[in-house]
Amino acid sequence: MTLQEWLEKNGAKGLDHLVLEEFPETGRGITTLRALKAGDEILTIPGAVLWTVDAANTDPLLGPILRSLDPSLSVEETLAVFFIFIKARDTEYEERKPHVEVLPPHYTATNFFDDDELAGSSLYGVTKQLKQQIKSEYMYSWALWIVCSRAMDFKLPEKRLRSIAPFADMLNHSHVYDQRTRILRVLVDNDYKAGDQVFIKYGPVPNRLLRLYGFVLPNNPHDSYELVLTTHHLAPLYDKKVALFIAAKLDVNSAFSLTFTELLPDKVLQYLRIQRSTSQELTTILATANTASKPFAARMR
Repeated sequence: MTLQEWLEKNGAKGLDHLVLEEFPETGRGITTLRALKAGDEILTIPGAVLWTVDAANTDPLLGPILRSLDPSLSVEETLAVFFIFIKARDTEYEERKPHVEVLPPHYTATNFFDDDELAGSSLYGVTKQLKQQIKSEYMYSWALWIVCSRAMDFKLPEKRLRSIAPFADMLNHSHVYDQRTRILRVLVDNDYKAGDQVFIKYGPVPNRLLRLYGFVLPNNPHDSYELVLTTHHLAPLYDKKVALFIAAKLDVNSAFSLTFTELLPDKVLQYLRIQRSTSQELTTILATANTASKPFAARMR
């Protein structure tokens, strides 16, 4: 049984005009076979096929094990274990298998980079932190990254629902979950011509694309490098400088995004001016701050 056959058997609608394809820059995605207008409902996915904590906990084989754990697993951990469980089954679960089989066999997110590949990158620190939170066993990392990169969140009256929708997890969309009918409705955000790839609209995000999704957009105007500036607590005049950092609405440990449109932000210069000031310069700055009416942060530009 194919993924499309399974979904349509369970009541999914809209799959006849959407095709899975591989794209050179962004990997697997979806092409539309007909023109679409922003706001069109292009796909409905029944709640019965969603990957959810409830589905895992009520599974006749996996559920009793999950429910017996104390403390219980987090939402993300439960979904990751659910994926591993289905992937490992040689028999049964033929219906969910098609979705697992079309998922990427490996990820290019930075969590799967080795130290040499990360060296010198602004993502080195945050990636090392993520790796410490995830077991090194590859299959678990793979499953957890499926959850991190594909899950959708819905705020319901009585709880928060995190789920992964087969096929819809590869699509650019706004998604609405109808709690009454237990159906996920997918709406497109832009107009598309027949033959277009239906892109995910990620918004103004730079390095997060590589960290979470494993690719970068070419010529991304929001691409940036994170510059971290810090002042050691044993540095000369530390207390006075901290007071000025606070007055300038800066932190002692500050991160700044350097972009193509703003190569050297004013805040970087403000920070460095305070950090490198001598005792006499700090006295002058503080005296000016106490007498002038103009906001201090603005005067430091």
